[in-house]
Amino acid sequence: MNSKIIIQALFASILSFGCVLLGYESKVAEPLQVYRVYLEGKSLGLIESKQDLENYIDSEQQALKEKYNIDKVYAPTDLDIEQEITYDERINTTQQIYDKIKNITPFTISGYSITIKGIEETNEAGEKVTTEDKVIYVLDQKIFDQAVDNMIASFIDKDQYEKYVNGTQEEIKDVGSQIEDVFIENKIIIRKENISADETIYQNVEDLSKFLMFGTLEEQKKYTVQEGDTISDVAYNNKISNEEFLVANPQFQDENSLLFPGQEVTLGILQPQFDLVEVDHVVELQAIKYTREVRYDNNLLIGTTNVIQSGQDGLARTTRKVKKVNGEITSVATDQSSTEVITPAVNEIVVRGGRANSYADSGYWAWPTKTPYTITSGLGYRWGSYHDAIDIAGTGRGSPIYAANNGVVVEATYRWPDGNYIVINHNNGYYTIYGHLDTFYVQVGQVVSLGQVIGGMGSTGYVTGVHLHFGLWKGGPPYRGGTVLNPLTLY
Repeated sequence: MNSKIIIQALFASILSFGCVLLGYESKVAEPLQVYRVYLEGKSLGLIESKQDLENYIDSEQQALKEKYNIDKVYAPTDLDIEQEITYDERINTTQQIYDKIKNITPFTISGYSITIKGIEETNEAGEKVTTEDKVIYVLDQKIFDQAVDNMIASFIDKDQYEKYVNGTQEEIKDVGSQIEDVFIENKIIIRKENISADETIYQNVEDLSKFLMFGTLEEQKKYTVQEGDTISDVAYNNKISNEEFLVANPQFQDENSLLFPGQEVTLGILQPQFDLVEVDHVVELQAIKYTREVRYDNNLLIGTTNVIQSGQDGLARTTRKVKKVNGEITSVATDQSSTEVITPAVNEIVVRGGRANSYADSGYWAWPTKTPYTITSGLGYRWGSYHDAIDIAGTGRGSPIYAANNGVVVEATYRWPDGNYIVINHNNGYYTIYGHLDTFYVQVGQVVSLGQVIGGMGSTGYVTGVHLHFGLWKGGPPYRGGTVLNPLTLY
């Protein structure tokens, strides 16, 4: 065989092989439109139909539908399905991809995310911090709306709130109060979205109301009423305030409501998940306490006391703006220009023999602030901790703070959480403390007399507004051997 024949035969073989190749390509090289499935950014494979996968997920998740009483279940939030062109015939079945997904991440259902933004506040270390955002999930926005309404009803008088909403509050003619504003301090963002099924998703108002009030769905502590129990006794013995007891047990109208043996009550400590603010316009009558003026006459024997003018309380009509956060008064602003003195107070004047001394006047204690005022917080438990004084507000920043009795200043300094504070030893076993002061007018070792101005009201330390923290201790100084007493027992 000559070389020409060999070359022709080789060329024919190559041409034949090329045709075979071309024939193969024409058979399998048609481009396929498919979908690549990514989970958490990683490819799970290819499928022919995105819709088929979504329908398969929905059909296979019957248990989830029954749990939440819903009609449809969706893909996970971190699942991406992107269209792709491929020549590769190795396509996964819908079930294969579904099985991979269900073993890695939960599926989702349609609902609403409620983001409660944090707010700036001062923590117990005295630092300015922003509280953490909270995210709540609900099937229906109406569940959240109704739970908020329940919280409002817990902290604000229902009838008065309805009149406020409807614009039917009665005009204040003599005394009374009106709601000026009700709002949530936190910014709240509501979004409709698909929610992962492993999140806590609230399906009813009762559960969400409980969480918004107590910060948990865990069962709250219960107490069985015993013979002779009162609401005040039960609350104090379980380290909660009367107000907290009433919020947790809305079946009782007020702290004077009767309990009966065997009755079960709730003792949960409130941890509201947002700050509900109520601003009230209040006009009321308040007594103007008379003061005692003591004069000393060296011509009289020591121990001699003559009352030359009897004291008598007066009466004033006051107008205030009262701000409450979750039912607790946080600030009071008295409109001094509109305060009307109906009956002026008549001061008591006493003449005593001898000179003034540092020992307390056992028969009289001066009120430590101007009148009118508001007691914003009493002695006792509140929000899970013990408040060892009374808080007095409404007289304004810098308004005078008076020594409750004769004595010697033993402390006048700053500490957390009391801010600027003064302690007076009354040399009869009693000590008084005056906290959150704006200014000092006395110093350690100074002898002060009953009713003397010792400082100005302020908001130093751990406070929610301008007020005086006024405490009474017996047997030793505050926090150093003394026993706390209620200052109101002095008056």
